[in-house]
Formats: sequence, C-alpha cells, structure tokens
Amino acid sequence: MLEIGGAWLIWQGVREHRGWIWIGAGVIALGLYGVVATFQPDLHFGRILAAYGGVFVAGSIAWGMVFDGYRPDRWDVIGALICLVGMIVIMYAPRGQ
Repeated sequence: MLEIGGAWLIWQGVREHRGWIWIGAGVIALGLYGVVATFQPDLHFGRILAAYGGVFVAGSIAWGMVFDGYRPDRWDVIGALICLVGMIVIMYAPRGQ
C-alpha cells in the first residue's frame, strides 16, 4: 500500500492544495515501496513488479472507496478481478525451473 498511499499523498498535496508536507510524505512512501519490493522472495524483478501491478489496480479501487468515497461500478470490479487473476498466473504458473 506504500505505492498507492504515496501516490495519493502527492495527489492530495498537488491537486487538493494540501502542500509540500503531503507531497514530501508521498515521495518518502514511494521510496519505501521501492525498498519493500526488494524483500520479495522471487528473484525476477519484472515478475515481482507485474504482481504488484495486479495488487495496485485492486488496491487503488479499494483505497478510493475508503479514503475518497469512490463507488466502483461493475466494470471497475471486473477489471480489478482480471488483474488479480493475471497476477496469480504470473506468480504461480508452473514453470520447469
């Protein structure tokens, strides 16, 4: 959630005129996100980032619901589910390695 939270903080700082403290907190959160990704057990950066992409899509919709009162429509939900299924395929497909 560091990636989503960081982007949201920057959005709030810039678009909602909350100021540099919000922007700075967002930059820090995004930096920490980059560090957290290095602790994942898979050795392939592209695979880890792709998996985060699926979580990012679904998490972004959930974040918007909690923090901004966003109400997703069925297409938002279907799209998020497709992304999560894609993430599962990327991370857990049987590979002959």
